[in-house]
Amino acid sequence: LKHDFLEDDCDCLYFDMAIMILIQREKDAGSRCVISMDSNNTSIYDPRNPGHVKTFTFDLAYWSHSGFLKDENGMLIPAGSNSYAGQREVFRDLGQGVLQSAWQGYNATLLAYGQTGSGKSYSMIGYGANRGLVPSVCEELFRAIQSQEKNKQYQITFSMLEIYNEQVIDLLSKTRKPGGLKIREDQQQGFYVDGLKLVPCDSYAQIERLMDQGNKMRTTATTTMNSSSSRSHMVITIQFKQIFLDEAITKQSVINLVDLAGSERQKSSRSEKDRLKEGTRVNLSLTTLGNVISALAEVATGKKVLHIPYRDSVLTKLLQSALGGNSRTIMVNWFFSIFFLISEIIACIVDQMLYLTDNIFVCLQIAALSPADICYEETLSTLRYAERCTSDIFFSLVSVRCWAK
Repeated sequence: LKHDFLEDDCDCLYFDMAIMILIQREKDAGSRCVISMDSNNTSIYDPRNPGHVKTFTFDLAYWSHSGFLKDENGMLIPAGSNSYAGQREVFRDLGQGVLQSAWQGYNATLLAYGQTGSGKSYSMIGYGANRGLVPSVCEELFRAIQSQEKNKQYQITFSMLEIYNEQVIDLLSKTRKPGGLKIREDQQQGFYVDGLKLVPCDSYAQIERLMDQGNKMRTTATTTMNSSSSRSHMVITIQFKQIFLDEAITKQSVINLVDLAGSERQKSSRSEKDRLKEGTRVNLSLTTLGNVISALAEVATGKKVLHIPYRDSVLTKLLQSALGGNSRTIMVNWFFSIFFLISEIIACIVDQMLYLTDNIFVCLQIAALSPADICYEETLSTLRYAERCTSDIFFSLVSVRCWAK
């Protein structure tokens, strides 16, 4: 099922969700699945009161929780003729839209959000043959370049950074600057990272090597919710320039691919002092991101908003142009929201936001939920957030998916 979210005259907010299978921590705790799906309805059962059920209705459903097998390359594929949906389907529905926007000269941003240990990095990076959105988008971009006319030139630069404890760290640099890199502001380009390494790339293989290098540098730590929890936001930025030689025209777009740090309740993670500090800053920056999105939604309905809190966190500073820019460019008429409920152990919200024109703003968000009873509160909270975005101010197309790592 493919969605064309770049229809003419469509100002859009897309919202996707995901649910996946239980991870080892949840299995060890004897967790039970508290999520069920029936057609387009997704229900969550209160483990303390099984008779208490909340049902959320969306427009589309993807099932990846079961009914799959591994092919000879390790790729998870449908077993038989069932409706299992894997990484390929996610790329088809989301990644292709990001690329379509970039080719048209628009900026695109894709963010993965969720509780720690929920599988955000699997969605964005993947593992083995089950590649996530980031490598799939990059490889397809270079494949498409090779099939273009010869009267064009293309320039691609790649950068990879993390935001750890509100400090910016260049993941492609072999040395770490004390205190992190500085964020500066320019009238024309807005906020930018001073001294960030921008690497020109002419092949997907080169980007693949850079991603491997950057992932090894990323800050992780052990919490009780995840043995290797990402304690930072990771931002991959691809600057894509198209030069039309015959017409002396240049198109330039920016693709932001963001793997946000895992959110977690301190009660759930039983964090030690350092982890508590990290978690507090992660949660505050995610709260600021939510506040920015909420403010933009109010602007979309015609409400007068005096302040959009971009400056309240490093993350929202760097994503300002992707999330909405300054008030002169936020002239949204309405939002179109899509939810994909994908079922695994994850609880991620992915936002893809892009400009189409000065007064059109398209936003795609994906959220993924844990089906485990021990994650009931986090899962219910994410479902309620999704439901809020399908209120009367939104036109919603909602999808549900269950998948497995």
